Amino acid sequence: GDRRVSQVQTELAGRLLSLYRINKTEGWNWFEDKLTYCNAALSQAMLTCGKDMSNPEMITIGIDSLSWLAKLQHSDHENHFIPIGSNGFFPQGGERARFDQQPVEAQAMVSACLEAYRITKDEKWHTEARHTFEWFLGRNDLHLLVYDPTTGGCRDGLHPDRLNENQGAESTLAFLQSLLELQLAENIIP
Repeated sequence: GDRRVSQVQTELAGRLLSLYRINKTEGWNWFEDKLTYCNAALSQAMLTCGKDMSNPEMITIGIDSLSWLAKLQHSDHENHFIPIGSNGFFPQGGERARFDQQPVEAQAMVSACLEAYRITKDEKWHTEARHTFEWFLGRNDLHLLVYDPTTGGCRDGLHPDRLNENQGAESTLAFLQSLLELQLAENIIP
């Protein structure tokens, strides 16, 4: 309810909306001319601001951009989540980096999908969040557990040929936040 916070939200949401309008082209439903880091957070920001500001255009853009991103991050054959790799990212018109895949990408996608689910009540977004979460549990390009049940930590991601065995705080928190958000969405936590 703070007036200054509301003003800042309106200004920043307007900037993001403008970026989308400028950068969206045929086959590229995005806010920038490249996909980089924690991509789904931009769609989630549009969804959240659209809901808070009662702006249907922002909600539509949030859903459209998230739908595009979700489709882009699905494997063709095995139907699992493949985040944009950090070893080059994905410039518009360029090559998409398949690796290194990082847990924060899965976490951002889980969060954005659950926000879409809360706003639209469309079950496909809940399913997409669960599908993305499975990346941590071995439903990924290497069929390896990124989450480590023996330590409770989460590995720092996937290289083309192996796990990144480091279990940093960012990765572990990404896993735990994804798990918690899913459990809250499913009302599993007592």
